[in-house]
Order: sequence, then C-alpha cells, then structure tokens
Amino acid sequence: MNNSTGKDSYITDSTRPRPLLSKIFLSSKYMFYPQLIWHVTIHSGRAARRFYNGAEWAEGSLAVMKSLENSGVKFEISGIRNISSFEGPAVFIGNHMSALETFVLPCIIQPLKPVTFVVKRSLIDTPVFKYVMRSRDPITVGRANPREDLRGVLEGGLRKLQAGISIVIFPQSTRSVVFKPEEFNTLGVKVASRAGVPVVPFALKTDAWGIGKHLKDFGPVDNKKKVYFAFGEPRIIEGRGTVEHEEIIRFIEGKLEEWGQEEKNT
Repeated sequence: MNNSTGKDSYITDSTRPRPLLSKIFLSSKYMFYPQLIWHVTIHSGRAARRFYNGAEWAEGSLAVMKSLENSGVKFEISGIRNISSFEGPAVFIGNHMSALETFVLPCIIQPLKPVTFVVKRSLIDTPVFKYVMRSRDPITVGRANPREDLRGVLEGGLRKLQAGISIVIFPQSTRSVVFKPEEFNTLGVKVASRAGVPVVPFALKTDAWGIGKHLKDFGPVDNKKKVYFAFGEPRIIEGRGTVEHEEIIRFIEGKLEEWGQEEKNT
C-alpha cells in the first residue's frame, strides 16, 4: 500500500467498480481464492528463481489485499503515521486472528520500514508459499520447546533490529477471534527492550477471512465483515516493560471493543 502522500488512514472506496466476475459469484470465497492462488504462484515462482526483494513482497501483499476488496471485503486502516514517525526499526506487537494479516501486513509496513515476521517453523516448509517466506528470512519458532523459542526470538530479533529490520510478533499462542490477555506473552516487549528500540502496538479484526475446518488457512471469506487495522503510538520500553505490555493489551482491547460496537450499529 503506497503511503507516499503521508496519509494516516485508508478506507476502501465503496464506489470503486468491482470486477464483473465478483458480481457473478455472490459468495466472495469463490471469487477470492482463485486470485489468491494466482498471486501466490506468481510471487513464489519469482522468489524460487531469483533474489526476491521487499518491494516485490509488498507488491504481492497489496495484490492480495486488492483481491479481497474485489471480492467485496472492505478495509479500514488507521494510525499509519505511527509506523514511520520515528527513525530506525521497531517491534510491531499485535493480536492474531486469521491468515489475512500475514498476507496483508507487508503492504502496510514494508513500504515504510523494512520488516520481517516471527513465524511458525512449519510456514517456511509450506509448499509453494515457502519460497516467499524464506526470502524474508523470518525468525522461526517451533512451539515444542518454549525456552528454545524464547532464546531464538531474543537472539534472532536482536540481530534483525541491529541490522535495521523491524519485526512483527504475534504474542498469542495461536490465532483466535477472541482476544485473551492471559495468553498474550511479553516476548515482543523483551526483544524491544534488549535491542533498545520502540514497540508499535497494533490491533486488528480480520475474521472476514475465516479459519477453515480442514485447511486452517483456507476458511470462508465473508464480505459482510469489515477488516480493521489500527497502529498505536510507538512506546519506549522502560524497566521490565510491564507498563508498556499492559498498555499494548489495553490498546488492543479498546480497539476490538470499538469495532464491535461499530458493527452492532451498522
């Protein structure tokens, strides 16, 4: 997503014409997944054959976002200026709800700051998609050994941040449409504190892309639900980071409550 104009927000233009096929197929999932497979195949092929840079990654991410919009899904993104209101890298910390954010966050953050993710180790072995994922040199966790994962993220995160590359961390143990603060660990705060960089909290509501019964990443797409992203003001970690961690939780809870009320009133 090009933010060269310095805008702080993005809202899908509801008057933009949708492709003819999206009007023919009333169920958006039938419109979206063929487009997703096409974009992933094209970009995976590029990543497998040659060096695949951040600009191309953001381009592919934006293509997925536009495909969701073509399928009738509307986006509302706020706080974009908070991504680039400071010099250097940061740790982006937010809740995790669906596969959508993994595909869309790059086109929001990467054009403003070089970034990579902390991801499950299995993602870098997923057929086709693995080539794009590996090209971003993410920090991987296995989730079988929490102590090993902690050490890996702290060490890998420090290296990335010292090299000027921001990282995105989802501290929840798994994706969930319900935010549970007790399952939201302090790993991101610890990495930021060790590297001496700010944290940028973000909240999201992405349940328009559902979790599948058989294939978790390929659930139903509901274009009646709006997708929300909000980025909060950067915070410098002081002491053990307890205060900052609680502020991040309150930011996410507040946004989810706000968006929930908005949906009830529409």
